[in-house]
Amino acid sequence: MTPFEVSVPGATLRGVQGGSGPALPLLFLHAGVADSRAWEAQLTHFARARRVGAFDARGYGHTTAEPTPFSPTADILAVMEAAGLDRAVLVGNSNGGRHALDFTLAHPERVAGLVLVGPAVGGAPEFTAWPDAVLHVDALGEAAEAAGDLDRLNEIEAWMWLDGPGCPEGRVTGPVRTLFLDMNGRALRTPAPPATPPETPAYPRLAEVTCPALVVVGDLDLPHIRQASEHAAQRMPHAALEVMPGVAHLPALEAPEAFNARLDRYLQAL
Repeated sequence: MTPFEVSVPGATLRGVQGGSGPALPLLFLHAGVADSRAWEAQLTHFARARRVGAFDARGYGHTTAEPTPFSPTADILAVMEAAGLDRAVLVGNSNGGRHALDFTLAHPERVAGLVLVGPAVGGAPEFTAWPDAVLHVDALGEAAEAAGDLDRLNEIEAWMWLDGPGCPEGRVTGPVRTLFLDMNGRALRTPAPPATPPETPAYPRLAEVTCPALVVVGDLDLPHIRQASEHAAQRMPHAALEVMPGVAHLPALEAPEAFNARLDRYLQAL
């Protein structure tokens, strides 16, 4: 993979790109508890047949930014322009899924396909039926944040997003957990500038997403994420839903081979 930099108003976006071939390129957008390193297994796997890229959003990884409002859609477009990508398949996890969806609605001509992984969806109804397990882990996180204990807050966010709140803390171990704690730890210590949402949120516009779409969600993910994923797959006219067993909010990081196989099947059908 080759590092790259893209200068935009208020920030220098940093990422990696590689691969070659005639197949549609892939652009990966990371979750709000990760950075571009979360996609390493996907970048390596898919670079065998196509161009691939990933970048750190403002406030994450090695991207620097001023504390001014910005448009994630404009940042994605700037990266695509700098990389010479007229069209690409966007793959977004969590908040990266939100931004991929917003970009698709703003620039449908630039998106050949859309893969949403445990996506956030702008404008989704407020979720209220929280299980006790989620409320318990959330309360622990609030207490750690109030105490200014960022190390413990990082561990609790790993429990919430990597393990899944209905599972024991530390379910996911080894290099994956170490990487999560480093990625999210950096983000906790480098607050992101405020992202400006689109004028009309994505939730009531899902039927306008006409490109082939795949929605992937872990069965251990939070209930509002599973609900939003199911709704998005139902409303987008050319979408399919795949539920990955035994994984939480970061299936591409936690189970890369299983995730890559699903993405391979989707890409072969484009």
